Amino acid sequence: MNKKTDAEVIINGKRYNLSGFESEEYLQKVASYLNCKYSELKELKNYRNMDIDMRTVLMQINLADDYFKIKKQLVEVTDELQTKDEELYELKHDIIVQNKRLAEREEALEDMKNRWVEEQKQVAVLTQQLKDHRSRR
Repeated sequence: MNKKTDAEVIINGKRYNLSGFESEEYLQKVASYLNCKYSELKELKNYRNMDIDMRTVLMQINLADDYFKIKKQLVEVTDELQTKDEELYELKHDIIVQNKRLAEREEALEDMKNRWVEEQKQVAVLTQQLKDHRSRR
C-alpha cells in the first residue's frame, strides 16, 4: 500500500495542507486545476458580486460539468476502442483465413509442379521409346 503524502498547496490564494495516498506532484496538480477553475470563474462578469454560497455552487457546477464531459468522452473512447478491437479481431481472423487459403494453394501448386515433373519424365521416356521404335524400323 502507498504511504500517505502531505503537501502544502495554495488554492485560490489560500494555503492548505492536503493529505492523500497520491504523490505530492499529483496533489499540486489538483491544486493547480482548481486554481485554473477559480481563474475562469473570476473572469465572469458578475462573479465578484455573488455571495460566497453562490460562488461555491458555481464552482461545484463547473467541476461537475467537467466530470460529466470527461465521463462522456471516456464512454465514447471506450466504445471506439471496443469497435476498433472488434475490427482488429475480424482483420486477424481474415488474415488467418487468407493464410490458410494461401497454404492450401501453395500445397496445390507444389502438387501440380510435382505432377508436371513426373509427366515431363514420362514424356521424355515416351519420346525416347518413340525414337527407339522409329530407329528399329
